[in-house]
Amino acid sequence: MIKNLEIFLREKLQGDLPGYEAHAQMTENMRLRKMQQQKSTPRKAGVLILIYHQNNQFHIPFILRPVYQGVHSGQMAFPGGRYEKGDKDLVQTAIRETWEEIGVQIDRSKIVGSLSDLYIPPSNSLVTPTVAVTYEKPSYTPDPREVDKVFDFPIHSFVTEENRKQVKIKLQNGVHIKTPGFVINNQVIWGATAMIMNELLHVLEDFMND
Repeated sequence: MIKNLEIFLREKLQGDLPGYEAHAQMTENMRLRKMQQQKSTPRKAGVLILIYHQNNQFHIPFILRPVYQGVHSGQMAFPGGRYEKGDKDLVQTAIRETWEEIGVQIDRSKIVGSLSDLYIPPSNSLVTPTVAVTYEKPSYTPDPREVDKVFDFPIHSFVTEENRKQVKIKLQNGVHIKTPGFVINNQVIWGATAMIMNELLHVLEDFMND
């Protein structure tokens, strides 16, 4: 089954992607307008969506960022970070950051493609989400400076309609917003992570319904 998913994604991620449509479903109008006003020199970043199979379900690890003085403080995210000069490309950025943040080494052969780039206004970052498929559950060694905890969520839990909600979020500047998000096991996934995840769900729709 995991082999079938790998084959499916390698082909699907080469075609047209539902980026804007999928992203727009998981954000509010103000943020969407800001995303369309992308600055000319955003900072490049890469994140890794690592899919593995266990107990007849596909899972993805997410990280909870520690609370700190920054725009992504205390948020759920995919492992990832900024592009560095030593990185061959943004795929390498995602692989390196995953190793540094959660201690999981992913071979480049496990990469099946990338989703649409996504601009994140608060940090002026242009994020490339890389997708990997592995045949066994990873063993995590989180870096406590960057990761408070690792959560493994089954993909089907994001499809469940009751887990899609309007959530109230307090931003770093103290402003409260209401935005679409996923709430799974009391963990709120919103913002760029929710938008990226929603695009993956669109890509996987035919496979999940097969």
